[in-house]
Amino acid sequence: MDVFPFLRSLGIADPLGIGFLSVVLTFVSAWVFTHRFVPRVRDYAIKVGWADLPNERRLNKAPLPNAGGLAIFAGFIIPVVIVWALRPIGVTEVQVQVLAILLGATLMVMLGFIDDQFTLPPLFRLGMQTVAALLLVLNGLSIELLALPFLPVIPVGLLEPFNIFFTLLWIVGITNAFNLLDGVDGVVGGIGFIASVVMLAVAAQFPDRGSAVVLLAGLAGAALGFLRHNFNPSRIIMGDGGAYLFGYTLAAISLLGTLKVSAGTSLLAPLLFLALPIIDTTQVIVGRLLRGQNPLSTPDKTHIHHRLFARYGARGAAVIIWAITLGFNIVGMLAQGIPAQVIFFVTLGVGGCLTWVALRRVRALRLEESHVTVKEAVK
Repeated sequence: MDVFPFLRSLGIADPLGIGFLSVVLTFVSAWVFTHRFVPRVRDYAIKVGWADLPNERRLNKAPLPNAGGLAIFAGFIIPVVIVWALRPIGVTEVQVQVLAILLGATLMVMLGFIDDQFTLPPLFRLGMQTVAALLLVLNGLSIELLALPFLPVIPVGLLEPFNIFFTLLWIVGITNAFNLLDGVDGVVGGIGFIASVVMLAVAAQFPDRGSAVVLLAGLAGAALGFLRHNFNPSRIIMGDGGAYLFGYTLAAISLLGTLKVSAGTSLLAPLLFLALPIIDTTQVIVGRLLRGQNPLSTPDKTHIHHRLFARYGARGAAVIIWAITLGFNIVGMLAQGIPAQVIFFVTLGVGGCLTWVALRRVRALRLEESHVTVKEAVK
């Protein structure tokens, strides 16, 4: 049996080839950098007051630093840029599209971070998200409705406007869906890690999709590094900046290369990879409409993570959401025709990484509690 199908799907004849090393270097660098950088960001955020204050909706009982998105962004983009400089990604057109994704992601992180500190008007946030989405459209990243076999025939004159509209809806919708789901420690970081790794596995089946693979490796590593500090009880949260980063980047990468929403199965797969944020946002909006409320009204506690938290607590809610997300992603890989052995190893790797991070966080918490107990006993 061939034990290297996944590596060869990256276009690597030798498992120690430079392509494989580029992916590993990106992932590990993003993971380690984010893990090490988060405490420094946290200390500075506490010093300058970048924190969410307790209120009736939030779970924290004390000010909680909300600048984690900056650490995630740095951990994501620095390794990607370094690896890209050492080994340029793809042809000129793909390079421009990757730059558009990175520029849009930068805009989203800054928008979310500023909103966390100063509370920007909703229409302004929506407008900036639309600008970031248009940046992708202008550089050739869009949904191609003509290739979807189950849609009725669209008049040629309306095809391009429809493509643009649904692309903007996809990007802005997923960006906000991730933000709305960020209400319990570890939820969005875990979803971002799972979706990044699975989409990486899909992109890796095609040797000319190195751009998507490298971007997803960086995002997955940054997510895992951040989760070490964010699993309940978290020491820092990602804030809107981090949630926007995951939502926007994953939605954008789904339009890149073979992950592009341009055929029946290709449309189904990204929908399954990002199914939980989509389902959560949809049920919240529908519920508000049925109650006669403005769907963009004041946040409530009808989200999936709130319901799970009420019954299973923060850790239980996060783990359940991770499991559901992984389940959807497995179905998405099956729909995309990914080989069974790749699905097995991806599932094993994702589950192992999340388990390791959660156990490490719990162990660190117990050590902290034991040290506090010893100090109190000495006093």
